[in-house]
Amino acid sequence: MIKLYITRHGETLWNTEMRMQGRKDSPLTERGIQQANLLKKRLENIDFSVIYSSPLGRTVKTSKILAGQRNIPIIKDDRLMEIDLGKWEGFNQKEIEEKNSKQLHNFWTNPKIYEPDNGERFEQVRARIIPLIKEVINKYEGKNVLFVTHTITLKIIMSYFEDRSLEEFWNTPHVHQASLSEVDIQNGQATVILYGDSSHLGDVEKIETV
Repeated sequence: MIKLYITRHGETLWNTEMRMQGRKDSPLTERGIQQANLLKKRLENIDFSVIYSSPLGRTVKTSKILAGQRNIPIIKDDRLMEIDLGKWEGFNQKEIEEKNSKQLHNFWTNPKIYEPDNGERFEQVRARIIPLIKEVINKYEGKNVLFVTHTITLKIIMSYFEDRSLEEFWNTPHVHQASLSEVDIQNGQATVILYGDSSHLGDVEKIETV
C-alpha cells in the first residue's frame, strides 16, 4: 500500500486581499505559518519518504515548515503549480468581475466551459498533474508521500481518485489552507480517507481565494 497525503499551502498575503495568485506569489502570513505548524504537529508521527512540492514560494515555505528538523527530501515539481490564471493574476475578485464577469462566473460555477485569458484550462491542469501522481504511485509502493500544492491542483488530484467530473469540481468539501487529504492505494484501488480535513486548525481563520 502507498499512502498519499495532500495539503494546500498556508494562508498568504494575497489570500487576505482576495487576490488571485495562480503562478504569481505572495508570502505566508503569520496565520499561514501558524496553520502550517498546526499541520506539522498533526503529521509528526508519520514517516514520510519524500515531500513533493510546487516550486512556488508559498508552497516551498509550507513544505519546509512541515519537514521541520526531519531529514525528508523535498522535491520541487512544476506540475504541482497552481492553475495559470494569465491576466487575472494579482487582481482581486471585484476587479476581475469588472473585466470579465462571464468567465469569472464560469471559473467558479462551470469549469468545463471556462475560457482563460492567456492562462490554463482546468483540463490542462489535469493533463500535467495526473501523470506525476501515477509516477509517484509506481515509485513509492509501501511508503508515505506528502504533496504540498494549491487549491485547484489539489482538487484535480482528488477528482481523479473520486472520478468526479468538471461539472462537480467545486462541490464540497472546500480546500482550506493547510487542510489535509489522504488517499490510500492498495492493489491499484484508491480509497479516499480524508478530503480537506481541517480539524487540526481549531479556530484559526480560513480564507479561500486561490
